[in-house]
Amino acid sequence: MGIHLTGANKIGKKSRHDLKLMRKAGQIVARVHLLVREMAKEGVNTLAIDEAAEALIRGEGALPTFKGYHGFPFTICSSVNEEVVHGFPTKERILQEGDIISVDVGATYQGLIADAALTVAVGEVDEKKKRIMQCTEEALMNAIAKAVAGNHLQDISAAVERTNDAYGFGLVREYGGHSVGHKLHEEPFIHNYDTGQPGPLLEVGNCLAIEPMFTGGLAKVKTLEDGWTVVTVDGEPAAHYEHTITITENGPEILTRLNEI
Repeated sequence: MGIHLTGANKIGKKSRHDLKLMRKAGQIVARVHLLVREMAKEGVNTLAIDEAAEALIRGEGALPTFKGYHGFPFTICSSVNEEVVHGFPTKERILQEGDIISVDVGATYQGLIADAALTVAVGEVDEKKKRIMQCTEEALMNAIAKAVAGNHLQDISAAVERTNDAYGFGLVREYGGHSVGHKLHEEPFIHNYDTGQPGPLLEVGNCLAIEPMFTGGLAKVKTLEDGWTVVTVDGEPAAHYEHTITITENGPEILTRLNEI
């Protein structure tokens, strides 16, 4: 779930016990993403996906982090086509061939949180949507590659912007990533563009939710009357990808990637 924090000079570290619980939370989130990929078909309404996600999370002994967060009424953020982030799942929003749907979800396991998003194509989508999805996911992975001890937070942000520069899509600046763990949104905010400032030093034990959002046209967005759903002002489609990672001595570990069974 994207949000803009005030910024901080240092990133908190998580203990081994914290990380054990975050790994469990991360695997639950990863299973929700697998469920989303299976359910995102023509004719399915987005509320059905929300309800299935909540059942899965609670069935694993966890809580849906987003539900009730600042009044957000659902388990997932379900954003279709021109919706960038924080969209409401509803019975009325029925997926159609050619749609893309971004689903953001968090799970809280014994007090520790993991948070991740992905964008899924419904059937065959046009080349523009394919490229937006490709660019956004690529930006996420390039940013994660910079999440190593000794780098600065700005290295992550700059990697997102550099990736988008190669494609030429709209880069949403109002929202971005964050530290995560005991709270959903911990300081500092992670910009998706080069701010010109190094930001905090990255250290082993840091946990970050990195989440680029790109659009197919103008970068400008607006919030709808529900107070949550963010859409592109020109109606162009958008994509959103996110992983929760921790920095280890051997580099970044993606906590919300499904482990091989």
